[in-house]
Amino acid sequence: MTPQSIGVVITTYNSPLWLGKVLTGYENQTWKNFRVIVADDGSTDETRKLIDSFKERGILTIDHVWHEDEGFRKCQILNKAIRETNCDYLIFTDGDCIPEPCFIETHRDLAEPGYFLSGGYIKLTMPVSEAISDDDIRSGLIFDPKWLIANGQPKTHKLWKLSPSPLVKKLMNSVTPAAASWNGMNSSTWTKDLIAVNGFNEDMQYGGLDRELGERLWNYGHKSKQIRYSTVCLHLDHARGYSKPEIWAKNRAIRKAVKDNRTFWAVNGIEKKPIA
Repeated sequence: MTPQSIGVVITTYNSPLWLGKVLTGYENQTWKNFRVIVADDGSTDETRKLIDSFKERGILTIDHVWHEDEGFRKCQILNKAIRETNCDYLIFTDGDCIPEPCFIETHRDLAEPGYFLSGGYIKLTMPVSEAISDDDIRSGLIFDPKWLIANGQPKTHKLWKLSPSPLVKKLMNSVTPAAASWNGMNSSTWTKDLIAVNGFNEDMQYGGLDRELGERLWNYGHKSKQIRYSTVCLHLDHARGYSKPEIWAKNRAIRKAVKDNRTFWAVNGIEKKPIA
């Protein structure tokens, strides 16, 4: 079963410089038949103007889903995006993650009923993040480990994710100790299954909200497929002022309850009610 209509949901908040690099990456995809859904957690007009400029270029089909800025409400804007889309398959990522050229095509080819895909990413340093130009993105140079290292990225085993060899990718997917969990920077599944678990839990704030969705999908009966070496995105560096210990503690308690109770339905999700 191949997805008939694909949407890539990109979350953003007041980071138009990084979002511009990301949208340039989506203009450079090998598979062209997809929608971009920008899930905007209350950005100012600067972000809207950037999105409008990409619409005018005519390469991407873009939906800008926005709500007022009332603090960190990522789950709410993601649920709004899910509720309003007509796409039958959704890829989730962030507005600071530049996709490989084959990003959409790989998710499309590996999509399977009853599964979600768990992709990979590489966190860049700030100097490398700032050095990347639109021309570098269009040429694909930024996905060459030698280019990254030459521009200041540490030479570590994490760059193995950029291996061009299909055999290496398959082997590394099979031996990695990392769980195939839902990763908000690079995961995908069927829209109907997201609706079946009532989307994201709006009681969750920063810290584990993506994992919690994946854990409920598992409880629903979904399986997950490890593709962290199949296709990656480059994560541009930024500050994380919204990370607070008390919020992490609350989120861990929610996730523990999901695990202990085998919960799949988010009461405070797309619909605001217990499961019928």
